[in-house]
Amino acid sequence: MTLLKTRSAEDVPALRRQAVDAATLAAAAGIVEDVRQRGEAGLRAQGLRLGDIGPDDPLLIGKAEMQAALEALPSDQRQALQRCADRITAFAQAQRAALPDVEVPVPGGAAGVRYAPVHRAGCYAPGGRFPLPSSVLMTALTAKAAGVAEVWVASPRPAPATLAAAAVAGADKVLAVGGAQAIAALAFGAGPMPSCDAIVGPGNRWVTAAKQLVAGQVRIDMLAGPSELVVLADDGADAERVAADLLAQAEHDPDALPILVSTSAGLVARTEAALARQLDTLPTAGIAREALKNGFAVVCDLDAAITVCDRLAPEHLALHLADPQAAQDRLQHYGALFVGEHAAEVLGDYAAGPNHVLPTGGTARSVGALSVLTFLRAQTWLRVDDPAAGAVVARDAVVVARMEGLEAHARAAELRARASEDPLPR
Repeated sequence: MTLLKTRSAEDVPALRRQAVDAATLAAAAGIVEDVRQRGEAGLRAQGLRLGDIGPDDPLLIGKAEMQAALEALPSDQRQALQRCADRITAFAQAQRAALPDVEVPVPGGAAGVRYAPVHRAGCYAPGGRFPLPSSVLMTALTAKAAGVAEVWVASPRPAPATLAAAAVAGADKVLAVGGAQAIAALAFGAGPMPSCDAIVGPGNRWVTAAKQLVAGQVRIDMLAGPSELVVLADDGADAERVAADLLAQAEHDPDALPILVSTSAGLVARTEAALARQLDTLPTAGIAREALKNGFAVVCDLDAAITVCDRLAPEHLALHLADPQAAQDRLQHYGALFVGEHAAEVLGDYAAGPNHVLPTGGTARSVGALSVLTFLRAQTWLRVDDPAAGAVVARDAVVVARMEGLEAHARAAELRARASEDPLPR
């Protein structure tokens, strides 16, 4: 049985998958409103109803319990988490250092912008099929590197590994609730849980629906849907590695989307055989097989392959090519790029440093990865030290204000323009 159906390059549509369906959005709205209206009582009621917590379980977990979870891990796991954290932090700090505050001269003074972090961030970490401590590191450490003062993590039934990652990341507290109810609590506050200024992190459709609902009141990173990987490969690619990368994506979720775009029909056939072999021993084969049904393979020349990849604008794009750099220079639309067969996508998931919270559903055309930018605000300022020299700006403001019919604007600018002896426009 063919695991990846084939499509022609011309038949590949742009990815425009909606992150959340209307029914989920409507149901999530009721949960979000309950928490918004009733605060801690609503949060606890929804958490009990949906199995996040028991009647006597605490909503919040503090630093002491996080640290205890970290210390209880085997030393190799502790050390691996710390090494990953160090790389993620270094990458995020380099991003922050590339955004210095700016000051430029203007007539009579100066204008500028400073990049200021939000005060409090909420970082969601899924807790469904598998605990995802990597999501805690990716979100909380990036917030810290941006200068966020308070970082809260939310995760349903947080596993020891999740709590340990929160300790490594320096999170302030963990909210032991998930789903739409957690996003509502992060957005509006609930009892001891204060409201956050930004909410980030991947989650299921309930999390995504709630993020969409609160997006106008707090900052969110993106509306992420099921995960995607496109592997662009030529005839010289290692089929075992191509198959391994596709399966690593496919085991995420039955709705995941693994795609192979190749210049070689032979490579596609070899990858099919490798997929079958690897699935035979894969513990998550049931999930992966379902996800493979969503995917497909395309055989075309390299020019068409570049066009297909840009049309898809996938979350992850891996280049298994003899000259991956040449393709990199031509590709325009993707969430994260993995250049060469040694740069496995899974390294980006965990250990290399770039963030794994990425746009899906074709939104990589307009949205980038979670970064320090997600937690920063561009705050502009203007200072006029020499009113006479600054009058030229004021006179221009008078003219444009009257073009717009805003006379009060014009008069306010006119008062400043009088610092000059030049005649005013009438």
